[in-house]
Amino acid sequence: MAYKVWIHRLYFNLGREIRWRLAVSLTFALLLGAGMLAPPAAANSHFISGLAQDQNRNTAQRIFEEAEALRAQGTVKSMRQAVKKYEEALLLCRAIGERQGEAITLNNIGFVYYWLGEKQKALDFLNQALPLHRAGGDRREEGTTLSNIGEVYASLGEKQKALDFYTQALPLRRAAGDRYGVAITLNNIGSAYFLLGEKQKALDFLNQALLIHRADGNRHEEGATLTNIGLVYDSLGEKQKALDFYTGALPLRREVGDRRGEAAT
Repeated sequence: MAYKVWIHRLYFNLGREIRWRLAVSLTFALLLGAGMLAPPAAANSHFISGLAQDQNRNTAQRIFEEAEALRAQGTVKSMRQAVKKYEEALLLCRAIGERQGEAITLNNIGFVYYWLGEKQKALDFLNQALPLHRAGGDRREEGTTLSNIGEVYASLGEKQKALDFYTQALPLRRAAGDRYGVAITLNNIGSAYFLLGEKQKALDFLNQALLIHRADGNRHEEGATLTNIGLVYDSLGEKQKALDFYTGALPLRREVGDRRGEAAT
């Protein structure tokens, strides 16, 4: 969901948030013993249980990867098949107490339902993932999930709720050193303020996002943010300023091959 429709059929770029950490694979760390001491006979049942858990981890990893492959196909049929695979992986994660894998899988199920347009289901799964990230102290993933929930609310037209979640996400992403996530969240806060009619606040946050994208050499997002700033000035009747920002965005969008963004600019 790189673009959102504004008034007068203008497009607003909400960044690349809908990666939703889909690139994260479920890698389950196995704890290996430091010594080779023979266990007492009573420990055999624990050893067998440990083997079963390792097998479940490997099976969960394999099923998760199958779900990812189906999701990558990007069809309605493959997405629904992906949900079934994710749900299999989810059951295994829960059975062995793999909380991080559970949270990532819940997040990805949320993404698929979002893609399918079943946004309440998306919220249900994201809200299950959120407390797991919090309990695990994973501030980066907590920030990402909060931002994703905000994105779902934005798509539902619930602008204030979207802003509330973006605002919660921002300090977590800063604390985690997630510069890209910070910039995307700043951009999305800017979009929310624009849609709420607070255009100066929108400019403030968009300009903060622009500085980060430029410093990090992210030409794609720099071009998108320049376009967004131009849209705000356009809505304020400052046509020359709007033109300046559009003109700055156009070569960047061409450079990165963003044909849709180029057309919108």
